[in-house]
Amino acid sequence: MNWPVALKHRYLDLAVVLADLKARPSQQHVVVTGRGAPEELIEMADTVTEMALVKHAFAAGVKAQKGIEW
Repeated sequence: MNWPVALKHRYLDLAVVLADLKARPSQQHVVVTGRGAPEELIEMADTVTEMALVKHAFAAGVKAQKGIEW
């Protein structure tokens, strides 16, 4: 699930998500993907990465591919 988008559109309640993340087992890893993460989620995270597009096949006319773009 693209959590930040789900949080932005209020499909998920941020307070519930943060509480669930805090309550998880100490050795359980969680990976959250998507743009626009709320500051509270970023603050809770151990690692935050922003990716920037350098080159994409779409610019050369390659259409979106199942399993890659969707």
